[in-house]
Amino acid sequence: MTQWEPLDAALDAASSAVSVWIGRPGEPPWYTREPERPHGAASTMKVAVLAALYRAAEAGALDLDAPVPVVDEFDSALGDGSRFANDRDYDDEDEVWRHLGGTAPARWLARRMIVRSGNLATNLLLTLVGLPAVAEVWRLAGATHSVTARGIEDYAARNAGRDNVVTAADLAALLSALHRGTVAGPGACAEMIDLLAAQEWRQDLAAGLPDGVRIAHKNGWMTGVRHSAGLVYPHDAPPYVVAVCTTARGVPPGDYDDSACRLIADVSAAAWAERNR
Repeated sequence: MTQWEPLDAALDAASSAVSVWIGRPGEPPWYTREPERPHGAASTMKVAVLAALYRAAEAGALDLDAPVPVVDEFDSALGDGSRFANDRDYDDEDEVWRHLGGTAPARWLARRMIVRSGNLATNLLLTLVGLPAVAEVWRLAGATHSVTARGIEDYAARNAGRDNVVTAADLAALLSALHRGTVAGPGACAEMIDLLAAQEWRQDLAAGLPDGVRIAHKNGWMTGVRHSAGLVYPHDAPPYVVAVCTTARGVPPGDYDDSACRLIADVSAAAWAERNR
């Protein structure tokens, strides 16, 4: 029996399609399970938006501390002149909405996008940097299947087939690139990792770790979907990456999220047990 067989058995029994990538940044993985299976991205795509923002700031194309108009109307990715807006009740972040009609610095919006998974903040920053800049981040990270094709709640684009997609392997590659400083300079990557480490939604990957362990991660969820990917920094071993994507399969959507969080926490705990391998 290998050390990963209990995890395999648990994932075999899961009521969801599960993809996993575990390993050290820039090295072959310790464990994978359907790592290139595509899943709806949910909020994990916000890491690529973050990296595109910091790359643009490094290039001098924008100032992270300059004011950004806070609006709630955006051009659809369809490019046909149609517009869309965010639903405040669908957003898990309230602070950005309090600035509606005013301005807020890009750096602050980036923080709200990551630590509270703000949707309005994401669309403001995505408008600022543009979809091609996010595509370049995925390319530089070595992603092979992940695509950020539209803003959040751009339903016209989604219905036309322009959807946001990720894989566990690509999320691991993106986080590895941040750790290794290959998608931006060292200072920018360090600041982005600090933002990810300030994540306030900690009910999945972080829940599988002992108290006090540093994890820089981003999760994402929507009906029938729960993902989480992070860089873990043990006190007694080199850092490692865990990326888990889950999509419900034959489960009532209302019953899914809690069980998916527990499953991701179990994957995180299994990876922690192997941190000294």
